[in-house]
Amino acid sequence: MVSLDSWDEIRTAYQVARLGTVSAASEVLGVHHATVIRHIDALEKRLGVKLFQRHSRGYTPTEAGQDLLAVGHATEDELAQFVARSRGREQAVTGELLVTSLPDLAPLIAPVLASFQAAHPGLTVRYLTDARVFRLEYGEAHVAIRAGQAPDEPDNVVQPFLRQAFALYGSEDYIARRGLPADEAALAGHHFVGPASDASRAPFNRWLAKTVPPEAVIFHASESRAIIAAVAAGAGLGFLQVAEAARRKGLVQVLPPRREWEVELWLVTHVDLHRTIKVQSFLAYLKEQARSWRAG
Repeated sequence: MVSLDSWDEIRTAYQVARLGTVSAASEVLGVHHATVIRHIDALEKRLGVKLFQRHSRGYTPTEAGQDLLAVGHATEDELAQFVARSRGREQAVTGELLVTSLPDLAPLIAPVLASFQAAHPGLTVRYLTDARVFRLEYGEAHVAIRAGQAPDEPDNVVQPFLRQAFALYGSEDYIARRGLPADEAALAGHHFVGPASDASRAPFNRWLAKTVPPEAVIFHASESRAIIAAVAAGAGLGFLQVAEAARRKGLVQVLPPRREWEVELWLVTHVDLHRTIKVQSFLAYLKEQARSWRAG
């Protein structure tokens, strides 16, 4: 029975049938002529047929050998086409691009993905927004945009992306009712919107926990979209990303951005995919688009 284990023998026999001599085949294959003869003998024994007539001038394919030669030519053509297609894919921005980020970043990332796809019609975009960390080594994403401390997975390429500026905001309605604090000391007596969990690692939430008494945080939310909605509805003062707040009407900046409140964003790619044309093209495009964002 012929299997993938017979591939070396088949390849050897094809070269002998194509070139006509053991010496020519051994030179092309880069093996000793004894190896060529051993492969042919083993394959003929496995198949139960003679592939060649041996004579002083070399090896002449039998009918079965001619069949092998025809199959070899077709296989060689198919392999050449496969290589060309594979190289073409590597040089083109096509197929699927899978990007992940926190839900908060969707207003920034989604338009970039849409315009990148429009520039590359052969591309399909899959954008996954979730708080969990996607596993690039398992193929869950081509590009991950992460926040916080620099990721340290050994098989990933990590690049600094940008720093998001945060400031303290209140709605115009809230400010009309409770007044505009003149400075940090004047925050006493105000209500606040804060995270649902005390374990939040966001620097501005850590500052809030140290600065404001727990009873002053009267509205808790687990996602930034809910926090934005609560602040806009007048529930209290809360931290919002500066670029996001600038896109909304009816918000008043109470305390300006501080370096200590900034959140760093990172671009993460797996080492095996980092240098592909598709990933490099998207990273370059994303960085260029990000120049116009108000990151603080």
